[in-house]
Amino acid sequence: MKRKILTIIIPAAAVILACLVYFKFYFVFGEGVKAGELNYVVYKGYVFKTYEGKAIQSGFTSKYNTASLQSYEFEFSVTDKEIADSLMRCGGRQVELHYKEYLGALPWRGMQRYVVDKIISVK
Repeated sequence: MKRKILTIIIPAAAVILACLVYFKFYFVFGEGVKAGELNYVVYKGYVFKTYEGKAIQSGFTSKYNTASLQSYEFEFSVTDKEIADSLMRCGGRQVELHYKEYLGALPWRGMQRYVVDKIISVK
């Protein structure tokens, strides 16, 4: 009787665990385009070397009837070496980047949940 229960529970637990890992690390939660001034793209890491970058998005915000300039940092990873090399030559320029958002980061994919997969434009 116990053996029969274990033969059902163990595979069910493995399937549930596999689904959780898939949704946490491989399911694309969102996609979009962000634009901003490219601050940097670097190749770094201890065991897994990945391309990491940051773009500064500036804009105006209105709070309490006063307008102020506010900036947001868009930190991202890049998995494609060609895209990373192109971005490394675009520091300080305005870029539009297409990205995919995951719920969790994997060490070999990069340190960020946002992974840039395409350069839309560079100005």
